[in-house]
Amino acid sequence: MNLDKALQLLEDQADPAYLKKLAHFNIKNVQALGLRVPQIRAIAKQIKSNHSLALELWDTKIHEARLLACFIANPKLVDEAFMEHWVNDFNAWDICDQVCATIFVHSPLAYSKAMAWSKHEKEFIKRAGFVLMACLSIHDKKADDESIMQFFPALIEGASDERNFVKKAVNWAIRQIGKRNLNLHKQAIMLAEEIYLMDLPAAKWIANDALKELKNEKIMERIKRKVNK
Repeated sequence: MNLDKALQLLEDQADPAYLKKLAHFNIKNVQALGLRVPQIRAIAKQIKSNHSLALELWDTKIHEARLLACFIANPKLVDEAFMEHWVNDFNAWDICDQVCATIFVHSPLAYSKAMAWSKHEKEFIKRAGFVLMACLSIHDKKADDESIMQFFPALIEGASDERNFVKKAVNWAIRQIGKRNLNLHKQAIMLAEEIYLMDLPAAKWIANDALKELKNEKIMERIKRKVNK
């Protein structure tokens, strides 16, 4: 399938009325057509894996085309130059999260990029670092606890960032780490409590929200059941 055909598939399902809802989801200042993610995923299933087309779609700068690109790109063909090119183009939280969860998490560079990007000044690149930490905590089943706990200093540092998309990603990473197993659950609670003591608005929100979930009885029972499997 060529670029024109792929764009036509997107345009055929575009809903201009949905564009108004993007702002409600904090997706702003993007060139968009007006499609929901399930619609884009359905188109991706039609196209299947097509890395060269993914590169072309990404370069159109169209929001939905970039989402489609991340669903059809081949993670095995992703190198450092690819990762840096795409992360520097992030202009919305959903693009950041989908690319990290679908492509970047599978890269051998995921851990090093998570650490490096978490120190970046740009909001969406910094978010990408913490989103990768969350995604690795979920998907890298073979990682030992020490590999995940290496993120703790970066999470403490990131907790002082008041920007909405950064602090929410820090919070997400802590919650996912804490739900991984009993030891990390204990460590994540201690981490959240340490962050709370920073006595900063962002840090307090991050810590309170993380502790609320991690101390939830249903969450704790779910973690305990993992041990018994």
